[in-house]
Amino acid sequence: MARLTAVQRRRRRGLRRLTALSVILVAWLVWLAGLFAFVHAIPLSVDRPAVRTDAIVVLTGGSLRLDTGLSLLAQRRAERLFVSGVHRGVDVAELLRAYQKAPQRTRCCLDLGHDAINTVGNAAETAEWMKRHGYDSLRLVTASYHMLRSLLEFGHAMPEVEVVAHPVFPEHVQIEKWWRWPGTTALIVMEYNKYLVAWIRQAWNSVLG
Repeated sequence: MARLTAVQRRRRRGLRRLTALSVILVAWLVWLAGLFAFVHAIPLSVDRPAVRTDAIVVLTGGSLRLDTGLSLLAQRRAERLFVSGVHRGVDVAELLRAYQKAPQRTRCCLDLGHDAINTVGNAAETAEWMKRHGYDSLRLVTASYHMLRSLLEFGHAMPEVEVVAHPVFPEHVQIEKWWRWPGTTALIVMEYNKYLVAWIRQAWNSVLG
């Protein structure tokens, strides 16, 4: 009887081990499928380029983003431009000097947000700025690989606002053949994981009410 009990215990341990490995494998396959779906959803072009919005919002993180935002404002594609996540101490005049090709008329229509330190903060301070100006639509300028998470956070922070995606495409990020470039692969995987965390956080908060 004692020997039979030992065999049963070994079988149970083996079954638990097999179950744990199966759960890990399924979770990894789900994560991998989600990664490919995430990459497929990364925008490769500008969404509705001809649409005019109340505002243009640029998330700091690269000169290409600000160049694009200033260019859109100069083309009068919106009333005002809001740059979120600017380092403290930087004002409008200093920002325009740093980007001398920007027309001086943009000085009157450019606001800076200094509070955001991440995408959640970008969405929060933009929502406050939009409410203060009474705006109902914005064109969101950020890197293409960052756009999905930005849209998720902005949609959660201001569900009543129309957000038009305006991705920019850094030369060092090769989205179309991302698996061939270790740097791009690492960047996308990190962004995908951050997206998952944001989605889970929002889902959990919804459950808690």
